[in-house]
Amino acid sequence: MSEKEDNIIISVGSKADVGNVHNVGSIRTVTSRTGAGEVNYINAQTAHGDEALLAEIGYKQELKRQFSTLQVFGIAFSIMGLLPSIATVMGGGLTGGPVTLVWGWFISGLCILTIGISLAQSASACPTAGGLFYWTYLYTPPKYKVVLSFIIGWANSLALIAGVCSISYGFAEEVLAAVVIQKDGNFDVTNGKTYGVFAAAVIGMTLSTCLASTAVSRLQTFSIIANCFIIILLFIALPIGTKINRGGFNNGKFIFGTFENFADWNNGWQFCLQGFMPACWTIGAFDSCVHQSEEAKDASKAVPIGIIGSITACWLLGWLICICLMACVDPDLERIIDSEYGFALAQIVYDSLGKNWAIAFMSLIAFCQFLMGASIMTAVSRQVYAFARDNGLIFSRYIKMVHAKMSVPINAVLACCAGALALGCLCLIDTAAANALFSLGIACNYFSWAITSSLRNTCGRDIFKPGPFYLGKFWGPAVDWFSVAFQWFIIILVMFPATQHGITKDSMNYACVIGPGVCILAWVYYIVYQKKFYKGPASNLSDEEYIDKVGTEVIDEIMSRDAKDQ
Repeated sequence: MSEKEDNIIISVGSKADVGNVHNVGSIRTVTSRTGAGEVNYINAQTAHGDEALLAEIGYKQELKRQFSTLQVFGIAFSIMGLLPSIATVMGGGLTGGPVTLVWGWFISGLCILTIGISLAQSASACPTAGGLFYWTYLYTPPKYKVVLSFIIGWANSLALIAGVCSISYGFAEEVLAAVVIQKDGNFDVTNGKTYGVFAAAVIGMTLSTCLASTAVSRLQTFSIIANCFIIILLFIALPIGTKINRGGFNNGKFIFGTFENFADWNNGWQFCLQGFMPACWTIGAFDSCVHQSEEAKDASKAVPIGIIGSITACWLLGWLICICLMACVDPDLERIIDSEYGFALAQIVYDSLGKNWAIAFMSLIAFCQFLMGASIMTAVSRQVYAFARDNGLIFSRYIKMVHAKMSVPINAVLACCAGALALGCLCLIDTAAANALFSLGIACNYFSWAITSSLRNTCGRDIFKPGPFYLGKFWGPAVDWFSVAFQWFIIILVMFPATQHGITKDSMNYACVIGPGVCILAWVYYIVYQKKFYKGPASNLSDEEYIDKVGTEVIDEIMSRDAKDQ
């Protein structure tokens, strides 16, 4: 049996060595050396069950597998939270008129589906809570494995924490909008009040996430029901109210063909800048399914279904919601965008249904927004737990601890809460700084996803072993590369401010500073300190556990491949 000098991967050369398999480093798998270099034989199609596959990946089962396929779908669908999310971001989408909101949603939603398909192919092959930083390590050339994996781990963690912040900020805006409506506009919304509601929401979401994993999985089912209920209620109540109180609907030409540019960008850039953002922010964080991999039943199939199913459902349902809203909106869009209630959707509901219905809708939307936050807090805590398990964070030895009875990484949840409260202090500066939370979540996620897909289709193509979900040797890479191109375009797009001229500290897009800055700081932090502890994904299996979980049949198969390669 041979070992790599840098103690990262082991390789078995003959069947006689099976009893001596031992843990020598970062990825706990059996590999084979070929002319192309080290080839990893993680194989989701031949693994005997979830625990065996997780052992091939390199980890022991510490979290209970409580999530069904529906509940894996539910965590992403809950985080997307269609109506609450559209309520939060539609004001920006309307700055190009109905065309920007309706067609921008449809086009970008279709492109986002290709990102989900690309991510699903990786998740099906190698379902682990660490997901992106693990895959990055797996597919990157040896010289850059550890540092790039470390940067992606931080970027993905930041993206999810920014998601917690933006959802909580949206919740605060929705609650305060309901108060403003109740007070007939006689209520002053300050940054301090916004942060107060924001902080209360984050703490409440944290407490919800600390529930036993069984309760958290059931919460996803409830969240699906709650989100579907308010969508159905909107489809029924809003058109009826519009017909009665406003006399009728806007025509198809207005809904599908009216473009109004309320910014100083040229029309084409404004369409992309404001038309793509509502869907990109709403149909996001679907990698949350990946971070639940170690709690999902039949993960190599359930996770891809959850990713693609949630994206498709939100893309099509969201498009119908946008059409419904544009059919019922007051054609004076400038009045809607500059609503005294601070929320375009609140103004639309108020115009069609009156004060009481507007308060009720904003309350229901805020409730579903809270469920969104609880779901994404669950996902980010699993990412942080997985990263700490591999010693990628400060105080990793404490953060990676799992409460045995509740099967919840409670310390990781608390760490995420602290990070969200700190990052959320942007709310205290001004609206522009707070809005950076939305752009930051998109940019860091897209950066992480694009890097992983690119590596898998270049230097990692000989290592990648497809799982049950794979589009094939032609369509798989074709979809991947299209998604990568779209993601880099969006990363550039979200760095631009809403206006072209006269940019001040109040209109600046701070995401262009925070996003790259965090990646640079993560690299510096790794070089200066963390490289002493982070060596890439670190197996937590003993020799006996590894052989017992993987099975001698699989090890025999791997070694026979090794013999053929040699």
